[in-house]
Formats: sequence, structure tokens, C-alpha cells
Amino acid sequence: MNHSETRISIQAAMRAAFPAAEARVERYYAMQHYQLGWRDAQLGPADVDPGKLLRPQLTLLACRAAGGDPHQALPLAAGLQLIHDFSLIHDDIEDNSDTRRGRPTVWKLWGLAQGINAGDGMFVVAHLSLHRLSAAGVPAEVALEVLRRFDQTILTICEGQFLDLSFEGDLRISEADYLDMISRKTAALAAAAAGLGAIVGGADAATAQALFDFGQNLGLAFQVQDDVLGIWGDPAVTGKPAAADLYRRKLSLPVIHALRTAAQSDTLAQLYSQDEISDNDVARLLDILAEAGARGYTEGVATFYHQQALAALKTAHGDTTALAELSALAERLVGRQN
Repeated sequence: MNHSETRISIQAAMRAAFPAAEARVERYYAMQHYQLGWRDAQLGPADVDPGKLLRPQLTLLACRAAGGDPHQALPLAAGLQLIHDFSLIHDDIEDNSDTRRGRPTVWKLWGLAQGINAGDGMFVVAHLSLHRLSAAGVPAEVALEVLRRFDQTILTICEGQFLDLSFEGDLRISEADYLDMISRKTAALAAAAAGLGAIVGGADAATAQALFDFGQNLGLAFQVQDDVLGIWGDPAVTGKPAAADLYRRKLSLPVIHALRTAAQSDTLAQLYSQDEISDNDVARLLDILAEAGARGYTEGVATFYHQQALAALKTAHGDTTALAELSALAERLVGRQN
């Protein structure tokens, strides 16, 4: 499959996971379809860009790398993307976020209770997708092992969200604390995407572990690069306001680094302790981050995890073309602008 065909196949597998809805509950599933870009705010048909679909792409490539048929991994790929979107629905509620991918969030359109319920439904639909693995030709014992690891991954993501919420407003957070949090909240799903894809493809234990490690480090690099974009990204490219993370007083890696190293760290802490951040405040924060070399430091951390990902990939054995494509995918993610 080429890139376009892959994206179409992933979304088709996601659609296939949803049950046929009776008329009285059709609106419930339409709310979930809105999150996925298949419906507009009036719940009419839409075709909104679903984003990178990074995790399901990792799954299919890892399956190929292990010598398997990527079509058999489509239910897993779809389930991983659905779990990602489930987490985003609940994330938006917990973060009080009004927009996602340039559109109003589910809870903002239909209320808090319906937002929670829509997220809960997508959690279940993701599992229904994985239950289609056996029908796709995956041996029952492999499908069961994949489902077990899938649930372990979701619990890890929830742990990461717990830590993220616990750290809000805590200016004492260390870099180690932060990296542990994103390793659970963000990187765990990328690790599962690559590692479970390899298992479906029939990888031996060593190659499966190599791909788990590849995904974990790639996920860390991806999030740390996001931290750069959240402050210094071009709004015309990212679709987010300039310095969005500073206005939100987000404790991302550049800010944590500056809190520990900047000569004006006390000023940074004072500004971050305010209820609101003004344009003038953001200008001061940017100066403090620049003085601390926070951008270069954070980009260096992203590069480190990117190199760790590639090192893990080199220990994997399998289809050389697919492994090369995984390497190329990793290269595109570091230094990206959106």
C-alpha cells in the first residue's frame, strides 16, 4: 500500500469497528465521528484532516518489518488510533480545552456529560476493533496477547494523565518527573503501536522488543519536539496561536529547564504563578527562555531520543524495506514544523 492507500485503509478499519446504530442512538455515534473528522458541528458528513495517523502507520510498518501481512494488523492499527482519540476527548475535558485540530471540542459542543460519554464509547469501540484480529487471520493466542498488552498500555496512559494533572501548577517539577510523565502519557502508545504491530507480524521476542523500544523513544522525541512547537512554532503551520503553551502556563520541558537554570528563574516562576498571562508577560517569558538557551536544550533532548529510537531499530531483524521506512518516518518527525 502507498501512503494514501494506507490512510484510507486505516480509516476504513476504524469505521468498521463501529456498530450499526439504531436511529434513537445514531447521534451518540455521530458525536464520536465528529471527533474523528467524519462529521461537522451539525453532525452532517464531513471530511476533516484526521492528522498524521502516526500510531496506526507505525503498526502497519512494524507488522511488515516482522514479515507479516499489514492487512492483518489493520484492526490493531484502527484500535490504537481510536484509543488515541478517546484519550483526546477526555484530555480536552480535563484541560478545559475549547478547540482541537482547529475545531470546537466534543464537550464544548455537546456538554461535559455527553463529552465524557462519547469518550467512554470510543474506548469500547477501540476494543471492538481489536476483537476483529482473529477474523483477519491472526491466531487466537496472539490476538489475546495483543489485547492484554493493549489494555496494559491504556492503563499506563491513564497513569501519565494522572501525573500530568498532579503536576499542574507545581513549579518544583523536575525534568526527570516530566520525562517519566510523557513516557507514560505519550510514548507508551507509540511503543505499543510499533511493538504490537511486530507481534501481529510474527516477530521473535528480540525484534518485538526492539520495536517497542523504537516506538518508546520515538514517542519521547515526538513529545519533546511538540514542546518546542508549542512555544516557538509558526502559527501559520501549527494552526495554534504563537507561544500557545506560555499563555496556558504549560510546564513543558523548555520552561522546566529555564526554571532550573535561568538567571531570571524567579521572574519566570512569578509570571507562571499569575492567573492570566498577558502579551507583555509572554514577551518577558520568551526573553527568559532565550537567556537560558531553553530552545536549543529542548531540541537537543529531542535529538537524543530520536537517536535512541534509530539505535533500537538497528537491532531489529526483518524486512529491510519496511525497516527503512520506519527509519524514514522517524527522520520526518524530528525537526518537523507541525
